[in-house]
Amino acid sequence: MSTAARAGKDERPEEVSAHDAQNLPPPAERGATVIPDRVVARIAAKAASTALHRMPGPQRLLAELAAPGARATTYHGTTQLALTVDLPYPTDLGVTCRQLQREVTEQVARLTGLDISEVTLTVRRLVVARQPGRVR
Repeated sequence: MSTAARAGKDERPEEVSAHDAQNLPPPAERGATVIPDRVVARIAAKAASTALHRMPGPQRLLAELAAPGARATTYHGTTQLALTVDLPYPTDLGVTCRQLQREVTEQVARLTGLDISEVTLTVRRLVVARQPGRVR
């Protein structure tokens, strides 16, 4: 086996990748990852659903809630979200809505790297716990 062939086989991947990393252009010149608005909206809807099902309350009532809807508008790395949700009743609506907005904002920002400037929340309906029928 020739010396040139052995040198190629003995070369370690760490050395090659370190060499390539030194020759890369700065991150700003490499390009950008673009996340479509519909994907951001799906992430927001899933985050809202997860947050709603972690709220205290009877599980049977939480199971009756319709899936949250979401829309997202992204412009220059800043996103505005619009959520439509069902909420269990009785509940403190103000506290519940603020908690939901905060959790969705944190989760979407963490998963996408986008700055969430606004989360508009629309309560579609309040789901009331069904009372058992009266028995005589």
